[in-house]
Amino acid sequence: MLVTVVGSGKLATELLEHLELPEDMKLQAWSDLGPGADAAFVVHAGSGRELEPVIAYCECSGATLLELATGSVLENACPAFPVVLCPNTNILMLKFMSLLASSGPLLRGYHIRLEESHQHGKTSAPGTALALAESLGLRQEAIVSERDPSRQMEVFGVPDEHLARHAVHRIRISDGVCTLNLESRVMGAAPYACGVGQLLRALRTRTLARRVHRVEELVSAGWL
Repeated sequence: MLVTVVGSGKLATELLEHLELPEDMKLQAWSDLGPGADAAFVVHAGSGRELEPVIAYCECSGATLLELATGSVLENACPAFPVVLCPNTNILMLKFMSLLASSGPLLRGYHIRLEESHQHGKTSAPGTALALAESLGLRQEAIVSERDPSRQMEVFGVPDEHLARHAVHRIRISDGVCTLNLESRVMGAAPYACGVGQLLRALRTRTLARRVHRVEELVSAGWL
């Protein structure tokens, strides 16, 4: 069973170098995929430049596409093959987000502050923070984003060695008397490869309908 990774950036490199798969699954870069190669899964971890040929490939082969980009054009598509939208692949974080999505309405009406910190080079929308804001009933403009390395170390406690790759989210909920502080911290050389591996292992024995699926659906179904 062949898995091919599309992209040449940090995330794609992380997956190609650190993704651990069962013995019956083989990993290969999209750029090395030869003519006639039959991949069961295509993991799109690129900027989007190669998305058109990727879609064409999946349409012809029926391969399942794992879309790791935030704000993908596939979000509102009607594909003829299975697509799993997973802009966040840390499974524990996804379970926390699922918990907050279901209980978030109970917290509305309180004073809520949502902060997020990512590496200085991150220019795409903070997808996880946007999802958290939606669950908490906050506007996108209410998200406090930090990209200054000095403040990331001082305020968010990000170690120097993780400034180039990290994700921290903080939620503070208060009624003036009681305060709740929730925080998630994702750091390390390969923070997302583990989650992608879990996702692929869960999908290898299951058949998805030919439509767009959100990874949260799989979490809610108990697959992860």
